[in-house]
Amino acid sequence: MRRRNLNTVTAGPPGLSRRRLLQLGGSVAAAGSAGSVLASCSRAPADGGTTGGGGGGDDNTFTFYTNAGHAYDTWAEVIKQFEADHGVTVNWQKFQWPDLTTRLQADVSSGNVPDLTEYSGGDNTMSFVTTGDVLALDDYIAEDGAEMGFPDDWQDAAVTPWQHEGSTYGIQLQLTCQQIYYNKQMFADAGISGPPDTWDDLLAIATELTRGNVHGIALNQDASYSYPWILQAGGTLYDNDAEEFLSPHAAAARALQFQQDLCHKHQASPVPVASNDYSGPQKLLSAERAAMIITGPWDIKPIREGSPDLDLGLGLPLQDEERLTHLAGSGVFIPAKSKHPDLAWDLVKRLTALETELALTEESGQTMPRKSWAEHPDITSDPVTQKLAEALQYTVDWGQAVAPSGKLPVITDAYKTLYQSVVLSNKPVDAEMQNFLQAAETAHNG
Repeated sequence: MRRRNLNTVTAGPPGLSRRRLLQLGGSVAAAGSAGSVLASCSRAPADGGTTGGGGGGDDNTFTFYTNAGHAYDTWAEVIKQFEADHGVTVNWQKFQWPDLTTRLQADVSSGNVPDLTEYSGGDNTMSFVTTGDVLALDDYIAEDGAEMGFPDDWQDAAVTPWQHEGSTYGIQLQLTCQQIYYNKQMFADAGISGPPDTWDDLLAIATELTRGNVHGIALNQDASYSYPWILQAGGTLYDNDAEEFLSPHAAAARALQFQQDLCHKHQASPVPVASNDYSGPQKLLSAERAAMIITGPWDIKPIREGSPDLDLGLGLPLQDEERLTHLAGSGVFIPAKSKHPDLAWDLVKRLTALETELALTEESGQTMPRKSWAEHPDITSDPVTQKLAEALQYTVDWGQAVAPSGKLPVITDAYKTLYQSVVLSNKPVDAEMQNFLQAAETAHNG
């Protein structure tokens, strides 16, 4: 696999060197040790599966849903080989996340489901799991898990969100998290040697670098970008023992207040503008109008293509009471009424193979759930990908305690209102937290 320094690439789509993917053919699984790739296609029959009703098409059509932003060349090559090996045509449909949820809900209701679907994390999938609409993968894992390295070669944080009552219902495809991204040249010009490590560091650096129309940091309007702050303060979305949301309340309030103060008191961050676009901070960093942002690997490709001369540096997730960050990313699950579940499992193995993960990182900068990916020389030898991999050890699942109730989407909407009221609209933290706690309790107990 050809090496490319993610810090210094030029604009334009990266050139990919994935001959090994085509050479693999049916070899789709990586063992637990770094760099070891084994063949594991034996379970997938060419004529599809033997269970399920509905279906995503006729016997020669395999329907696959993904996020619209994940139309990767790497996946396209894997799918092309999958089609050739099994004599099927893949109907690859792509949606924005909200539209994908709406489509899946309609499909489940009609019984005409895709054969395999990507989804935005195991937590969100639980709303389908608890209604019996997702196929448990236990039998597949029992037969193929050791050979493909699952779950031993997956980061623990990438496994547990997909489990419910002892069964596994999905496999993580990409494992991402949020951490500090910064303009190294702006830091150097100010005599700052490296990224902030603590909240106090961040405040000091952000205020020092705020000059004229340049801000030291740019916070995101998307409420999910505030989850790490709550976690770092020692809080959590829901404490099962205390049976309360945003527990302990004092920690959550302090995290929200800190973010509000960055925007409104210290004016070290522009006040985020409510929208459905999370790319605002990335664009400010690329335009050198913000010295720092907190984001994930999904912004690496836009940064390196939009501002190839920017000297990008990455820091670890911040620490306050703890050094933690929010687990993000996506995975795949097989709908219970998939017409071709065995074929779906075979495609899962191909998409999660170590070679596929490495190729996808080269293409997009995305980070992956395999431990062997994080330990691979292609990752550890590059300062950007090495720091991305290092940050994954600090990931925590934000919504897992709530997900089995099926109420996480409603509670997430209530938290979005809280975040926007406090950080965007500068309303009192305590009063807005009480509004959230009441809404969350009502939804949880309803």
